[in-house]
Amino acid sequence: MYSVPLIRIAPRLANASVGRLRLVAVPSARFNSTRADWSDKQTRKEIIDKNHDFQRDWDARILTYEELKPKTQSPTQDLYLIDVREPGEVIQGMIPSAVNLPLSTLADSLHLSRLAFKAKHGFEKPKPDQEVIFYCRSGMRSSSASDIAKRNGYTNIYNYKGSWLEWVSKEIGRN
Repeated sequence: MYSVPLIRIAPRLANASVGRLRLVAVPSARFNSTRADWSDKQTRKEIIDKNHDFQRDWDARILTYEELKPKTQSPTQDLYLIDVREPGEVIQGMIPSAVNLPLSTLADSLHLSRLAFKAKHGFEKPKPDQEVIFYCRSGMRSSSASDIAKRNGYTNIYNYKGSWLEWVSKEIGRN
């Protein structure tokens, strides 16, 4: 390899090539054989839906605002409404009868004994067969929380997908 400084030859190369520029067309056949034909939009949607099914092995049952509202007005010991937002977000407010158990601590907390759980969080640990409803700010973390609970043996899991943003907008609309 030559050790000629690029600074000395770059101006000469630039000047020499300006007059001789030529465009060369390169066929793009390389990708044609693997490219899917998306002319049928229904087929595309079915493929995307099937892909999503492979990514998740189950879905928590979804609650609507109308289904959740009565549960907050008459709380019972058989139901846990769990806010998985971080404490800094909970300052904005909580849905009535909810308890805070941040998503960042949820998995570890579900492995604690009943006594250790109560000492750490200040409320009883939900039993695996109790109704547990998760919510967060917009519904993403509550989906993750539902998955964590499922993987830890909980069977009666609900996700309030509208979460805090929907709750606030509907409650403000009522006043």
